[in-house]
Parts: sequence; structure tokens; C-alpha cells
Amino acid sequence: MATVTEVLTAGTDSVNLIDGVKAGSWNVEGMTQTEINEMVQRNVDHLEIILEYAPVDSDDDTPDVAGSSEDKTAYIDAINTGKSYIEENN
Repeated sequence: MATVTEVLTAGTDSVNLIDGVKAGSWNVEGMTQTEINEMVQRNVDHLEIILEYAPVDSDDDTPDVAGSSEDKTAYIDAINTGKSYIEENN
């Protein structure tokens, strides 16, 4: 299983997408607003899921992202940005 750092690094793609859509720099040409909102929501969902990763017992090799002291600010901010974007463009 991946480490906490590897999980968060993989989540950076979702952060970049959400921030890019909000800033207008992500290529959404040919997409409807509904499709854009769905794409943003999938990435918000992904970030929310990975931030909750935690082992269920001592035999579980799931990385403890939820209990980690690593800085998760960018991921939390992207979740909030994505939710706000969807609300504003619904």
C-alpha cells in the first residue's frame, strides 16, 4: 500500500483540476456546465475519500492519512473551492 505522502501527492491532481477550473485555466472546451460540475464533484469526492483513509486495525496497511500530521491545507481548500464553484455554477 502507498504511504501517506504518496496518497496526498496523487491527490494533488485533483487539487490542480479544481483550482484550474475555478481560475478558468483548465481546458473545459466542449463541456456543458453540468459536465464541468460533475467533473469537479468527482474530484471533490476523491479528495474527501483520501483524507479519510485510516487503517481499521493493526493488520490493515491502509495509510493513516486522517491521523497524519502532514499538511492537508491545500486539499481541504480545494474541497471547499470545488463545492463553492459547483454552488455558484449550478
